Amino acid sequence: MPALLNTAEVSPAERAEYWHEAVSRTFVPLDVSLLEDLPAPATITSHRLGALKVSLVQAGPQRVERGAGLIARGGEDHLTLALQHRGTARLVQDGRQVELGPGTFALSDAGRPFAKELPEPFAFTAFHWPRSAVGVSEEDLRVLTATAFDAGSGTARLVAAYLECLSWSADSLEPGQASRLATTALGLLAALAHERRGRPVPEAPEAALATLARVKDHILRNLGDPGLSPERIAAAHHLSVRYLHKLFRSEDETVTRWIQRQRLDMCRRDLARPTAVRASVAAVAGRWGFVSASHFSRAFRAAYGVSPREWQAATGTAQRLRIGSSRTGAARRAVRAGRDQHRPPGGLGSAR
Repeated sequence: MPALLNTAEVSPAERAEYWHEAVSRTFVPLDVSLLEDLPAPATITSHRLGALKVSLVQAGPQRVERGAGLIARGGEDHLTLALQHRGTARLVQDGRQVELGPGTFALSDAGRPFAKELPEPFAFTAFHWPRSAVGVSEEDLRVLTATAFDAGSGTARLVAAYLECLSWSADSLEPGQASRLATTALGLLAALAHERRGRPVPEAPEAALATLARVKDHILRNLGDPGLSPERIAAAHHLSVRYLHKLFRSEDETVTRWIQRQRLDMCRRDLARPTAVRASVAAVAGRWGFVSASHFSRAFRAAYGVSPREWQAATGTAQRLRIGSSRTGAARRAVRAGRDQHRPPGGLGSAR
């Protein structure tokens, strides 16, 4: 069943706040500024298709931003492809700016700051997925973001047509069928990335893509097992170790490197999680399968440029500042409400 969010259900005065929360829940934490005095009704209709979330968004003029503070709050491991149907959009990321009109699409990476302005009423379909579900390297992503793809030509045309058909039929798909079709869609996106980088598209038929998706799902469900190894993964799926390595090579990746990257990502999120008693670095590392604290610290610094303790301290400070700001704002509203409650009827003039 689709998930439907509709701001027509709330008063115009409450729509901006309701829409801000709806957009952040659907995608990742975002700052949303509506560019109209009286916000018109807006809708988001979403379907879950395996690893892929498909959302039709229809709304009035607005600006959406994601900065470093919001990235620290989560969702940084997701990518979004937006296929424009109506209206125009301006996307800025990685030092590039691109203009989008109907029939074009572009990719944004939630792991780095970006801004998107939609100056008129619009409609687009967003395809939202975790970066681990598709074999696109960090280097490839930086080439693909804020780049306009014309849905009328080449591989981009095939990608757009397939994604549109997938979104139209989402209501009628069985879960297993939806997951397989989503896997094919992600394979097409990987092919588009290889083409844009001028590399031959790896041979990865649908059956191989589906197998790779199952293997990745198994790994993600067993990340905390320190004994997770290519041999055990291959045995669990009745594959040879050689074929397992071949599946990952189709994405210019290795099994062990992919496992470590997912473990580091989970540790990074746990270390930034707001809790009353924050877990120790060693406890978080052990939870996600690292047996050596020193190896974990070296790998974390190599991946993110800071030590685990530095990351935990920095995100903790940011959270405390946000909470303090929120409480201060709530206190000010309470004071204003108290004043209004005790103010004579009719305003200041009635005291005469």
